[in-house]
Amino acid sequence: MFPAPIKPAITLQDLNQIDIRVGTIERVAEVPNSEKLVELTVNFGDHHRCILAGIKKERPNSKELEGRQTLFVVNLPPRKMAGLVSEGMLFDLGYADGLETPALAMPEYPIPNGTRAE
Repeated sequence: MFPAPIKPAITLQDLNQIDIRVGTIERVAEVPNSEKLVELTVNFGDHHRCILAGIKKERPNSKELEGRQTLFVVNLPPRKMAGLVSEGMLFDLGYADGLETPALAMPEYPIPNGTRAE
């Protein structure tokens, strides 16, 4: 794999607008009539969210993600997909570069849910 070209420069103000937080995936469920999406129930400490992720093809056993902490973008507008509303985006590594199995962006040790990435 060859890394994609680096995107154009942004300001720190642009970067600070993205709210990336640690959450624990508590439940993974199938999305009816979808070949790509799974429904994640994610604990962010003070609340839970439903986040849809297009990982079904890359992860035949997506239930293995239950109990794992990973990073999510939490300040995107809610988006309706396959009849459900997604309240964020899973932050993964390698999908845009075509890796067969993208990796989760995970903290090196357990930290409180809702902790912000900077």
